[in-house]
Amino acid sequence: MVTFIAAYHYIRIFNSWTEAYEFPKGGGDPVLTGKPFNDAYRYMDWLLTVPLLLIEIIFCMKLSPEETSSEAWSLGISSALMIAAGYPGELCIESNLGFRFLCFALSFAVFLYIVNKLLVGLKGAIAAEENLEIAGMLNQVCWATTVSWCTYPVVYLFPFFGISGAQAVVGIQLGYCVSDVISKCGVGFLIYNITIKKSDALKDGLLA
Repeated sequence: MVTFIAAYHYIRIFNSWTEAYEFPKGGGDPVLTGKPFNDAYRYMDWLLTVPLLLIEIIFCMKLSPEETSSEAWSLGISSALMIAAGYPGELCIESNLGFRFLCFALSFAVFLYIVNKLLVGLKGAIAAEENLEIAGMLNQVCWATTVSWCTYPVVYLFPFFGISGAQAVVGIQLGYCVSDVISKCGVGFLIYNITIKKSDALKDGLLA
């Protein structure tokens, strides 16, 4: 579901990009066609897929139904808030960078809450796993999610590094694409492996 949602939005992003920019025949930086590039497609993708990725991690853990629901809602709402807070600043890449930084600060504060939840708050659930291999994989997926997500704030801050104009637009879009591949495909494979291990362990327990 995550990769399907991402694929749909990436097609829309690509179509919007080709309509908004074109490269001069003689070479050089892309120029505007007059039709605005709609970056909202990317944020709508994140608004749907990021909570799902976090909830997948929760579903793989050994929690009671009540705890699962509580943690899933907590991470789902906080991740949606993180994305919503960052979007307005994304529209400012050259002027009013102070507003972009304010949005970054608000979004990053929520990001730190999610990181704390993944690396500290869920330690008990990971420790409750009887299978040490599965526990290690859960710990790995929490760290992989955190590390892969650290690439997004760096890309968001590109305009503050002296990157502006066409270079900023291209750099930000390429940076987010790389980050998405790592955080969605990479972490997705880790979660998939966890579900296989847990299914095998469950089958072994039933056979025993």
